[in-house]
Amino acid sequence: MQGSAMTSDQRVLGVVATGAGGVEKLRTGLVEPAIAQGWQVGVTLTPTAATWLDDLGEVALLEKVTGLPVRSAPRLPREQSPHPPASCYVVAPASANTVAKLALGIADNQALTQLCEAIGTRSLPVVMFPRINAAHARQPAWESHLSTLREAGVWLVGGPDVWPLYEPREAPPGRELPWAAVLETAERAVATDATS
Repeated sequence: MQGSAMTSDQRVLGVVATGAGGVEKLRTGLVEPAIAQGWQVGVTLTPTAATWLDDLGEVALLEKVTGLPVRSAPRLPREQSPHPPASCYVVAPASANTVAKLALGIADNQALTQLCEAIGTRSLPVVMFPRINAAHARQPAWESHLSTLREAGVWLVGGPDVWPLYEPREAPPGRELPWAAVLETAERAVATDATS
């Protein structure tokens, strides 16, 4: 267990995951590799992702490996934040719904509230992997959502070499999310932020 104690120079990765395909591999695909690279990790889930991962027993496993509670609901005003301040946020997988809400500044759950604040902070890197299909990408507002997020400084992970788009329900079965590319982008984002 990593534990919640951290040194002053330890980097903290705020991981936010949504109810999108592949989220069931969040722990083994992203969280454990990030811990192995020296990150302390705090996980926040959208309500749907929390329901899915709790059903699989993954919420308890995420808490065990991170040493921190997994957040999916707001804390009470009298409670302190259960996670240390993030050095970088990673949103993976990000559903089309989450991408659209973030572009519009809609913060209607704990995960979106944290991300809207992080994006508005400007000095706090935010990395996002939109877990979408070809139909999502053709939705008329999609490109403007991505453009808004890029203009706000969000690092988007995607493209045909990272995540080829397929029509709905036509992707190869068992396709892994690009966890390594997401973590590499977080490393670059923090390094770039440190030199700015």
